[in-house]
Amino acid sequence: MSRDDGALSWGGDDDPTLDVGGPRPTENQPPRLPDGFVAVGRGSEDVASSDEATDDEGDAVADETGPQLGNVALVALGLLGGVYLLFTVGWIIGGLRLQEIAPFLNLIPAAYVPAFWLAVAAPAIWFVASLLLTRGRATWVRFVWLVAGAVLLVPWPFIMIGAVGQ
Repeated sequence: MSRDDGALSWGGDDDPTLDVGGPRPTENQPPRLPDGFVAVGRGSEDVASSDEATDDEGDAVADETGPQLGNVALVALGLLGGVYLLFTVGWIIGGLRLQEIAPFLNLIPAAYVPAFWLAVAAPAIWFVASLLLTRGRATWVRFVWLVAGAVLLVPWPFIMIGAVGQ
């Protein structure tokens, strides 16, 4: 049965770009493998994976962008970023509430103010540093550092005193 005899035949069905297999390699372009597959054995050096870029001569060019994050990793990264943003707000509110109590603890403003701003900036610094320093590593390493920071940077003044106070 030919393509024209099918029940659903449309004009332009013979367009070669509509083939499911994709474009065929030409003489100048080596055959390609799908993402995640690696060619092994004799002649494997002539086969390029589809995630490798090629130049005009068909030679493989190294991809310098690094591994791409999946959908779940991006959503988890967004959720952790939101947690860090809430921690920043918590440090601001809790630190401002502690400012009223600081004179009773014999803390001078010259010591309290820099510590306050460092505590406010700590979640953002940890988040950005975790992203930058784990850029070339596995995704799970990045998330271990982000979760460790979420545990270490809990805004204790906000939790102990609260936004309204006792």
